[in-house]
Amino acid sequence: MRFNRLDLNLLVALDALLSEKSITRAARRLNLSQSATSGVLARLREYFKDELLVPVGRTLIMTPLASSLCDPVRKVLLQIQATIDIRPEFDPQTATRAFRILASDYISTVLLGDLGQRFATAAPNITLDVLPTASGAIDLLERAEVDLIVLPRKFIAETHPVQVLFEETYTCIAWTGNTAIGETLTLDQYMALGHVSSRFGNAVTSFEEWFLKVSGYDRRIEVTTTNFTSIPHFVIGTNRIATMHTRLARTLARYYPIRLLPPPLDIPALEMCMQWNHFLDRDPSHIWLRSVLADIARADPFGGPYCESSSAASRERAAALAALAACS
Repeated sequence: MRFNRLDLNLLVALDALLSEKSITRAARRLNLSQSATSGVLARLREYFKDELLVPVGRTLIMTPLASSLCDPVRKVLLQIQATIDIRPEFDPQTATRAFRILASDYISTVLLGDLGQRFATAAPNITLDVLPTASGAIDLLERAEVDLIVLPRKFIAETHPVQVLFEETYTCIAWTGNTAIGETLTLDQYMALGHVSSRFGNAVTSFEEWFLKVSGYDRRIEVTTTNFTSIPHFVIGTNRIATMHTRLARTLARYYPIRLLPPPLDIPALEMCMQWNHFLDRDPSHIWLRSVLADIARADPFGGPYCESSSAASRERAAALAALAACS
């Protein structure tokens, strides 16, 4: 099918080439040979009267025209996909499809495990692909290469629909054999003890670490991990402590010899949100997915004071910190 002399099938190839900036990776994505993909690029260059991708060393970079085509081409393809994929009805018991969700190991533990259990009974032919959070999360969302991202509100894009799943508070954990502290944790003890924290990449720190630094508290961090669920391993058998998401801490306390203590600081609650590309907004299967995940998030398996919403003072402090972060 052609439009203004352009084979519309080439739009799919153009999107892959501009996204991957590599003939080899684009060929793999298109399920074509490298020579066939090179031929497609030649046809696109002829049509647009532009090189589109120019070799610089061992990489390909986009020309100005190619850069200007990226978003419009992707939006056209997403609109077509949204139009032809939507069915008037969705039956999870008989539907066959795959959902891709980008989330941290923390969210995978406290939410997505339960989602997988729901799929096993309510949607036996639907599969779940969980991707790790990364710096390109918003790009994947923009390109609708993931169905959902689940992140704190501060990392959410402003251009797509978003829904708050739950508010998360913080809890300190210590080994059950830790004799340096009793049933409570004072601020002096908190600052004196060694800490375990998480860091993602070269610069992305966990929220509580960022909050403490902004508030003027300089903890003695003895161990840094690249995920949340391994933190207890570096606490057990030591006098170290860690500050963790409450839902995750309570889940891990079922399996590890750790005890939970209220933090001696008023750390603002986090709003954990799910977000999706607006092209998926009216897709019945996607509406079902969001409904199930929201239902799981509302079900608090623990109860108790640590899971209560933050106080008005905490909310005001969180808003002030968010404003400070926006300026920094």
